[in-house]
Amino acid sequence: MSKIEAIVLNEEDAKIAEACGADRLELVSAINEGGLTPSYGTIKRVVSSVQIPVMVMIRPHSYSYNYRQVEWKTMQEDIRIVKELGAAGIVFGALTTEQMIDFALLAKVSEEMGDLFITFHRAIDEANTLDLYKSLCQSPYQIHQILTSGGHTKVMDGLATLQELIQHSTEQLNRPMIMPGSGLGADNIAAIHEVLQAQFYHFGSGIRKEGSFAQAIDSKALTQIKRILS
Repeated sequence: MSKIEAIVLNEEDAKIAEACGADRLELVSAINEGGLTPSYGTIKRVVSSVQIPVMVMIRPHSYSYNYRQVEWKTMQEDIRIVKELGAAGIVFGALTTEQMIDFALLAKVSEEMGDLFITFHRAIDEANTLDLYKSLCQSPYQIHQILTSGGHTKVMDGLATLQELIQHSTEQLNRPMIMPGSGLGADNIAAIHEVLQAQFYHFGSGIRKEGSFAQAIDSKALTQIKRILS
């Protein structure tokens, strides 16, 4: 049985997603900018309102995946808040100006993380997905999971790469798990799952009414997806 991670923006979203079968939540703000770090109050309310794990986006701005020292200080404080409030982990990604993994910043994150679960987000799709994935596997810094669409805008277009990544991730222990995400919904998850057989899938606008984050979570769609993946 595969599991569902759902993007949520607030406490109401979180409660609906949990009730409809989501196994884990990704909490973000400013979803129209690709998702930024939510406020202290939002993190606190969401974590305390559900029993399933909550992953919190750590992203101070939306104009690149490259971060300066002053921005790292903000991220560092945000990670400490996430730990303080009892969230399960963080969603994070950073690239150098050459579009490679920023291992210097990843080292700093690893020092702060403690027992937090870490997902490296779709920053990895901004460059050569296979090469960046393999470089993460060789890194001494712990990454538990990678959210990716296989280097394409949508998962459906990146199936071949995702198949290769999932195979690579299962060949040895302690490699990051691959979580496909982007463009997934009740209308295509069965066909995608038949090909990929991933352990986790990431859902955003595909589980919203009218496919829009301006609307509430579509409980019917999420329940249908849960049934398909069970």
